[in-house]
Amino acid sequence: MCHRSAFPMQTKRVVLAQVSVCLGCCCGAVERGKPAVPVDWIKKEWKERGLKKSIQLTISGCLGPCDLPNVVSISSQDETVWLGTLSKLEDYAVLLEWASANARARRLLPLPKGLTEFRFNPFRNGDSIAVSGLSQREPRS
Repeated sequence: MCHRSAFPMQTKRVVLAQVSVCLGCCCGAVERGKPAVPVDWIKKEWKERGLKKSIQLTISGCLGPCDLPNVVSISSQDETVWLGTLSKLEDYAVLLEWASANARARRLLPLPKGLTEFRFNPFRNGDSIAVSGLSQREPRS
């Protein structure tokens, strides 16, 4: 039996996740009293650690919502996790260490405690059911 993909196009590169770091209208707007986004440091570290082959990094325009500065989204085949209000270099260092650990493990690992405190759901109000975290996954063959 012939199996066809549900998608008409394929990519040669298979990644574990896509990390998008907002540098939009509010994120990193230090002139407006918002915390800085250490973009140059993140890009340098991502490259030096060779992460782009397993965890893609995008420095994007506005991801919204604008009431939470310094938003990061982490998208995988199974879900998208949103983080907001990262304000210190240490917050981004935890993100970088998590990405490095994923690359070494060759699978997605749960978010560390240092990032779970920044989680939010942009699609529901605060009274709704919480979104599940990046969970332990078995390696794919």
